[in-house]
Amino acid sequence: MRELLKNYRRYLTNYDSLLAYSILGIVGGVASGLVVLAFDLAIREVAALSGAGPGGEDFESLPRWLAFALPAGGATVLGLFYMLLKPQDREVGVVHLISRMHFQYGALPLRNALLQFVAGAFALGTGQSGGREGPGVHLGGAVNSLLGQRLGLPNNSLRTLIACGTAGGIAAVFHTPLAGVIFAMEVIVAEYTVAGFIPVMLASVAASAVSRTLSGDGALLGIPVVELKSLWEIPYIILLGVVCGIGIAAFIRILRFTGQYSHWPVAIRFTIAGCFTGVIALAVPETLGLGYDSLGLILDNQLVIGTLLLLALCKILATAVSCGAGLPIGLIGPSLLIGACLGGALGSIAHQFQPELASDLPLYIAIGMAAAMGAMLNAPLAAVLAVMELTHTVSIAMPALLAIVAASLTNTGLFRQRPAYQTILRQLQRVVPSDPLNQLLHRTDVTATMDVRVVRVPILLDAEDLVPLLEFTPTWCLVERKGEDLYLVRGDELLAWLREALAESEAADLSTATIRRWTIAPVPLQASLRQAMDTIRASTAEAVCVYERSRATGKQILHGVVTRESIEKFSLERL
Repeated sequence: MRELLKNYRRYLTNYDSLLAYSILGIVGGVASGLVVLAFDLAIREVAALSGAGPGGEDFESLPRWLAFALPAGGATVLGLFYMLLKPQDREVGVVHLISRMHFQYGALPLRNALLQFVAGAFALGTGQSGGREGPGVHLGGAVNSLLGQRLGLPNNSLRTLIACGTAGGIAAVFHTPLAGVIFAMEVIVAEYTVAGFIPVMLASVAASAVSRTLSGDGALLGIPVVELKSLWEIPYIILLGVVCGIGIAAFIRILRFTGQYSHWPVAIRFTIAGCFTGVIALAVPETLGLGYDSLGLILDNQLVIGTLLLLALCKILATAVSCGAGLPIGLIGPSLLIGACLGGALGSIAHQFQPELASDLPLYIAIGMAAAMGAMLNAPLAAVLAVMELTHTVSIAMPALLAIVAASLTNTGLFRQRPAYQTILRQLQRVVPSDPLNQLLHRTDVTATMDVRVVRVPILLDAEDLVPLLEFTPTWCLVERKGEDLYLVRGDELLAWLREALAESEAADLSTATIRRWTIAPVPLQASLRQAMDTIRASTAEAVCVYERSRATGKQILHGVVTRESIEKFSLERL
């Protein structure tokens, strides 16, 4: 079994090993589907204990005092609990996943995932205005990353595993496997490759199958088949996109404003956010929780225009403040509800003034959802595919794309707001590079450019040590002293110097050698070329030595050497 796993790791070092990565995709999809279902069950149980009914969505039936006390008290309890944690252990959600994927090479910690599960379920179950999709993405990616770390898989495969978990998380929630794939590639990985698509597609299908089998129900949103009635509606569809863009721009501006106070004690931030949500819930209790029950009412045309606009405003305010304060909730679900409210309101207006031209109300609702989601996440393809899968209508693509473009241009061009996740990352001063060079180095294993012709040599050598060096003729010699690796020297240069030094005496001290010494830094065998280059820059070294820890002795096994020049040559050959 150990030998089989070793061979499998070797296959994964090659990014184009589709069969090996396909197995990862299936396993990752099943794992993410199961953890998302468990998270959804935990939310429902907490909400039921809070008095929100067996489905966890009936916050509207709560007494007025409890509609305030539940989110305010829940946020206060969470804040006090967070005070016990270190700052790095409090990070959760999609932003945490993106940060770890790009800056920690896909290694997601277990403690942050556990916090996301427990604190996220508690927050949403006590009525905080947010979504479960963001936490589901984190949990799906984390369970796969932890599995890969436990098996000792190379770090370039951890990126694929996280993408699989992301796609699985979206597919398990919405039953939209295609949208899950595009979301993972568009938002998380920010890269499109054939080798990357195959395992992510398998993961999305597997997670959706697990969710459909175990949850016992159909799609989350029962949107009927819709169709654009007339091309004369196109200007009105664009107007709907502009309105959604204005709503999302307001959301992101409030999110950014609230995030400026991240230096405040976490208990104070959480308490203020919870009380703010509670005050809004006194007037509009539909603001509390996930809001999918309200989405069902919108689709059934049971809410008037004023109520729809008020609910959209309240959801923008409550969710933006809560997310900006750092509560462990998501913003994908709220963006859909905001878009549905705005779409339902404009659709109702269209039916009042032009009933003969206006399409059915669900069309406007679905397009509003796509426009708001696309502008919020900067994921236009994922948004349009989501509504296509939810409505089972291909013809909705054209008006939905127009609305998404209008919403995105309004948000970024008119109001100069970045998408939500990029806004948070900038506030955290974590600008994620997405250029082709970084993508190439991230997905390439360190063994791709590793020179294995390296031997260890002691710093004190005698004539007998020259014989094996002449027989092997290594490219590199790693000089060590009392078990400590000091620096590298070129094998040919060392041999030339040794012939002269040993001709004059019986022993040679390499510390006196007048040959070039290459400074070194260590990296694990699982490292990617991005990690090797980052290590070289951070330690101002000229090369990295690739080590693996022996399971039997615990000592470091030297596998090879990677230099800055070899990484640059590899990059130039492939870009």
